This record gives sequence, structure tokens and C-alpha cells, in this order.
Amino acid sequence: MTATAATETTTAVGGRLSTLDKYLPVWIGAAMLAGIALGQWVPAVGKALNAIQIGGISLPIAAGLLIMMYPVLAKVRYDKLDSVTADKRLLVSSIVLNWLVGPALMFALAWVFLPDLPAFRTGLIIVGLARCIAMVIIWNDLACGDREAAAVLVALNSVFQVIAFGALGWLYLDALPRWLGLDSTGLEVSGWEIALNVAVFLGVPLAAGYLTRRIGERRKGRDWYEGRFLPKIGPFALYGLLFTIVVLFALQGEAILSQPMDVVRIALPLLAYFAIMWAGSFVFGKAVGLNYERSTTLAFTAAGNNFELAIAVAIATFGAASGQALAGVVGPLIEVPVLVGLVYVSLWARRFFRTPELREA
Repeated sequence: MTATAATETTTAVGGRLSTLDKYLPVWIGAAMLAGIALGQWVPAVGKALNAIQIGGISLPIAAGLLIMMYPVLAKVRYDKLDSVTADKRLLVSSIVLNWLVGPALMFALAWVFLPDLPAFRTGLIIVGLARCIAMVIIWNDLACGDREAAAVLVALNSVFQVIAFGALGWLYLDALPRWLGLDSTGLEVSGWEIALNVAVFLGVPLAAGYLTRRIGERRKGRDWYEGRFLPKIGPFALYGLLFTIVVLFALQGEAILSQPMDVVRIALPLLAYFAIMWAGSFVFGKAVGLNYERSTTLAFTAAGNNFELAIAVAIATFGAASGQALAGVVGPLIEVPVLVGLVYVSLWARRFFRTPELREA
């Protein structure tokens, strides 16, 4: 993200973030408050921001996500991806955690915490089915995870998202509840909408990042590209992140403020989910022999969720004023600050992966 080279150097020797990135929670908190205030004080802004959509997602949010992801994906060394794809422990672990453990855990937590609130419960289950393909790249980069591994795992999630989202929606919202004697809910979701979501939020910045590196290195060389070009575009990841948060909370602030106790009820299972998924995946990565960088990448890609897709599906299926949509909106409200906090936890836990030589350094 911002000042990435300085961040990585500082973290390698002291486990600390750069001065700018150290205050990221402050910037994110300010962006949340600014978005809510903007939506409340200037209601016309919310309508204008939501007027143009791509696959059910506000165009300004889409633009913010693209700006946020492009600098990080431009930093990926694509010539090293073969070392990631050869790591079967990482790939298999990611598939199992994302597509077996994650949805099942959210299903269980939704029923445990919200047995009397079927709309919120359904919304949470949809959040659990939408595996992260966007903001996880930022959290992984801040925590000094493996950039190349993150690109591969996000691409893997994207493929599975297109193939499996609809089937998993039927399983967890209809078939499994009926088998267990619980209330069931149908979910109609278009495979085309999911594919469009993946193409926009991953395909565009991934293609742009890849072409930028290939063309930049071919014309100017890797030293110029990584030493001069990347530092110039790096701050745009932060700008895109903060812009996205402002727009998101400007659009959804009214729903959050008008139902504070409902937000609390939805927040509790989300907090449990992020903590269990991240910690479990991080420890599992170390247990199967992954290094710090790949354990961190595994943890963040397993814990993060594609709230853009979850909100779009909930609104398209149940309506913008539904409890399902509110649950999707609360997702980033909880996910963003929690995963920022886990960046710090991850950097602190890095000491447990270090060799004696690095500890002495």
C-alpha cells in the first residue's frame, strides 16, 4: 500500500508499520464517519452515488475498488506465480478453508446467534458464501503477506465463486435447513451477475496490473519499475480504500443509524466469524509448514468476504430495505476495522516464524 518498501523493511526488522500506515485505523474510522455524515446531511448525495450501478453495485464503489486494487496488483511479480501454484499445501488449504469451513462456520454462527431473526440470518449466510476477492489484497499487503500467493488465491476464489456460489446458496439456505428440520429460504442468484462481479472487481485491476508490469519492465527495466514507478502509484491504494469506505457508508449509513440494536445483533456473529476464521487459518498455516508470508495470506483470504457481492445478491433477491440487505451492509462495518486490527496481530505474531538470526536482528 502506501510506502510499501519502507513498511516491509521496517516490519522485517522490528515488526512495525510505517508512520503513515500505523494510523490506518484512524483514517478508516474518519472515512466511516465522513460517509455516514455525508449521507445524513446531504441525502441527495446517496441517491446520486447509487444512480449508476454495475451488477447491482454502485459505480462509485466499483471505481474505488478498482483504484484500490490496481497498485497492489501492479506490485505482483507475475514471473514468480509458478512457485505459488506448485505449493499444494497452500492451494488445498485455501480451497478447504474458503469453500468448506467458511460457509459452514457462518451458517452455524448465524443460527446460534440469530435463531429468531430469519432475515438477518439469511443475510449473514450470504456474506459467508461470498469469498473475498478485493480488499483482502490490501490487508495482506499491509501485513507483509505473500503478494504473489494472494494474487493466485484471489483468482482461485474467483473461479470457485462463479462455479459454486449458486449451489452453496441452495445448500445452506434451502437443502441443509430442511434436512435439519429448520426454516429454509430460497435464493435466486444469476451466475452471470456473479461472473460480472468477478470480472469487474478482479479481472480489470488484475489485467491492468499485469500489463503495467510487463510493459514497464520491458521499456525501463525492473529497477526503475520497482524503485521509481511503484512508489508513485502506491498511495492510490489508500486513496481508493478510503474513497470506497466513504461512498459505502454514505449509501448505507441510514440503515445503520436507524436500527442500532439490529446492527449489534448482526455484529456479534460477524466478530466471532472473523476471529475464528483468521486465527484458525493462521495457526493452521503454521501447522502445515507454511512460512509467515503464506500463513498470513492464507489467513486473510480465508477470513475476508466479498461484501460487494453479498450486498448485491441480497438487494437483488430480497430488496434494498430488507433485513438481508442490512446484514450485508453491516458486514464491512465490522470486517474493515477487525481485519485492520488483525494486520497488527499478524505483524506481532511474525516473531513466531522467524529464524534465530532474524530474531537477533
